[in-house]
Amino acid sequence: MCYAIPGKVKQLNGRRVTVDYFGRQKYALNETKDLRPGDYVYVQGGYVLDKVPAAKAAAILRDWRELFLELEKIDAARSALPREAVPTPVSRILLKTANGQKLNKADSLALLDCRDKKDIDLLYRTANAIRHKHHDNSCCVHGVIEISNACGQQCAYCGISRQNLKIRRFRMSSRQILAAAKTAVKTYGFRSLVLQGAQDCGRPLKEIAQVIREIKNTYAALVFISLGEIGVAGLEMLFNAGARGLLMRFETSNPRLYEKYRPGCKLSTRLAHLKKAQELGYLLATGSLIGLPGQTTQDIWEDIALAVNLNPDMISLGPFISHPQTTLAGSSSVTSQTILKAMALARLIAAPQSKILITTALETLDPQARARGLEAGGSSLMLNATPLQYRKLYSIYPARAHETESLAHQIKETIALLASLGRAPTDLGINADAR
Repeated sequence: MCYAIPGKVKQLNGRRVTVDYFGRQKYALNETKDLRPGDYVYVQGGYVLDKVPAAKAAAILRDWRELFLELEKIDAARSALPREAVPTPVSRILLKTANGQKLNKADSLALLDCRDKKDIDLLYRTANAIRHKHHDNSCCVHGVIEISNACGQQCAYCGISRQNLKIRRFRMSSRQILAAAKTAVKTYGFRSLVLQGAQDCGRPLKEIAQVIREIKNTYAALVFISLGEIGVAGLEMLFNAGARGLLMRFETSNPRLYEKYRPGCKLSTRLAHLKKAQELGYLLATGSLIGLPGQTTQDIWEDIALAVNLNPDMISLGPFISHPQTTLAGSSSVTSQTILKAMALARLIAAPQSKILITTALETLDPQARARGLEAGGSSLMLNATPLQYRKLYSIYPARAHETESLAHQIKETIALLASLGRAPTDLGINADAR
């Protein structure tokens, strides 16, 4: 459903490829054979996925050109910054970003703490303007397949922790995973899939590697893994099988909170895992859980700063939502406004290539969060492609958004929302001059 619009290869420089979309120059990494200037390609997540026959590419581009340019006009108008008649301390901080200045810690904390509605709105609009500058009107939409809720960890905030004895556990078979992938790619047009499961899910990594290999050999799709810490050998095995993205949050930058809520685990181990994945060549999607009991505004700032310093391809800042079968049952959940401000700040200070993900958890917290997030710097969504028979069992927090909705319904609503905002459900990649 993240429709890949064909682009024309303009230049090759080793693995780096410059691709043209309607006159816009983007860059990507190439892993296909015999690629030449003039070829048409599909790109996803910064990778060339496949070559497209010229006649087919021309037909697709004819269908898209007028619509895409019309959507781009809508997005450009909606992301334009208003003129401030009376400057405020917050507007002066935000003016720095417009002038290309970096925000310091005091500036960032002031933005996270701002309470005035006009200031908050200006924060969102500034983040949206920067998103448009770096990513035009593209919005990447991934399909998530939750392959197992069996878990060997005891995280205090998670509903599928091994401590939850009331949940019914499941593990999708390899055949079921491949069937779900086929439906997502062939029926609904997804070009990016996330295979997500609990850590220590009880199935051999060799089986998952074979599933990834079959997906890559059959479909032109980018595969992310989100399986917790699987070790260096596991990362290497799945990368060699064809996985190119890792979705794994560090949860909190505060070592004390990390060890409190992930008993027996250390933040340093998590960060080493993330950095090793980058060294291997994985696209990295990471971030934190905001609103954990005991977390301060200072901690939230440290979370955002750590996520930015990891230089990821995607930043995921999700809300803590209390689950009744965890040790944090009854704890207050964070507000959607706190998450949106954190997302907007991340967009202001992150590297140009980093996308900001709007999480399903945020949509669970606030039914309007998807639209609000898209206009607060967000540029990536995830739709649930898990078979309905298993989706409700992946209960990391209660009453998840979309857990009973068909994939077709999710897509229909998403396309309508994106169109209303002038956004195209495709990943064109980062502007070639952005770095």
